[in-house]
Amino acid sequence: MPQIELNDVLDIIIISIIIYQVIKWVQLTRAWTLFKGIVVLLVCALFASLLQLHTISWLLSNSLGVGITALMIIFQPELRRALEQIGRQRLFSNLFNTDPLRDENMITQETIADLALACSKMSRVKTGALIVIEQSVGLGEYERNGIPIDAVVSSALLINIFEHNTPLHDGAVIIRGNRVSSATCYLPLTERTDIGKELGTRHRAAIGVSEVSDAVTLVVSEETGAITLVKDGTLYLDLNRSTLTEMLNKMLVTIPEKEDTKGVFKMWKGLLRNEKNNGE
Repeated sequence: MPQIELNDVLDIIIISIIIYQVIKWVQLTRAWTLFKGIVVLLVCALFASLLQLHTISWLLSNSLGVGITALMIIFQPELRRALEQIGRQRLFSNLFNTDPLRDENMITQETIADLALACSKMSRVKTGALIVIEQSVGLGEYERNGIPIDAVVSSALLINIFEHNTPLHDGAVIIRGNRVSSATCYLPLTERTDIGKELGTRHRAAIGVSEVSDAVTLVVSEETGAITLVKDGTLYLDLNRSTLTEMLNKMLVTIPEKEDTKGVFKMWKGLLRNEKNNGE
């Protein structure tokens, strides 16, 4: 057995931290979907090598070098921003994070209720709104072109952001988990031609972001006040508050509510007391 020394342990720890930070950065961009495709190609190359499929192995091995160069060209802006953030980012701040809700896109029932309430109130007064709820595909590239908020989701906050003539009302709000991550974000517009003329730029932006990610997007029309939910390029029009709440509960990964252990203990204590009184 090889002897493991202190410098070997330090080397493993540093490499692990670097890999962890790279994976976290990739997850915040659309590169995560591309990364999963690359993993599939590598698995195919492994099976081709094991099964001695020489033609497939030759094609994959010869295209690997060109593919890496192409990836560096395609993701040049993201790589440059990542290098610029190395000096500013605290690498160890989130390494031993014990909060399970911090890096996950799980959402609580309270947040869903606040989203539905905010859309309902803005619908009554015809306040235009565009709310994007991030799922497994990261929206970091759109988040960076907005203004950072990093606040807990509440109906009052969302209504205040989209209020007319306020600095943050233009653009989209991106929600990650139970927090408003960024506001005034600009989204890609869809190029579909089968969309009705009555749907404006907010609806086209909502469809556009749904075409490049698995996000759930809420739109409140400034002209009619109608509430629309967009998922995977499909529009669910003219929703009311109860229907919107029900659909969000079905589409989003929600956090199960904690059991009230004190309430259960009190109920059990009361049952025992009643049995004792009946026995006497």
